[in-house]
Amino acid sequence: MTNVGRVLDALGDPTRRVVFQRLREGARSVTEISRGMKVTRPAVSQHLKVLREARLVTQHAEGTRRMYAIDSRGVEALRAWLDTFWDTALAAFREAAELEAEKARNHGKGAGK
Repeated sequence: MTNVGRVLDALGDPTRRVVFQRLREGARSVTEISRGMKVTRPAVSQHLKVLREARLVTQHAEGTRRMYAIDSRGVEALRAWLDTFWDTALAAFREAAELEAEKARNHGKGAGK
């Protein structure tokens, strides 16, 4: 499975999306991430493991605590993949616009006769 596949699979779970979103404001411990959630800290740890494997989250030690933060590698892989759709859409739009412009030019040529 490609890294993009892992990213999409990881973010396909609603709980993992919440965990990931809680890291947007900066590094947090499992305790901080799980606060107010309806899942246990061990469950949050398992979700973080999946997010780490997808390169969406990094982990580092701060004293006795493990701190988790967003890993830009997974985010960039997802963004690059999504950009391919945008590039395709823009190319199709450009082609359609050029075709319409050509039709307008041809229509204008016939009107002067």
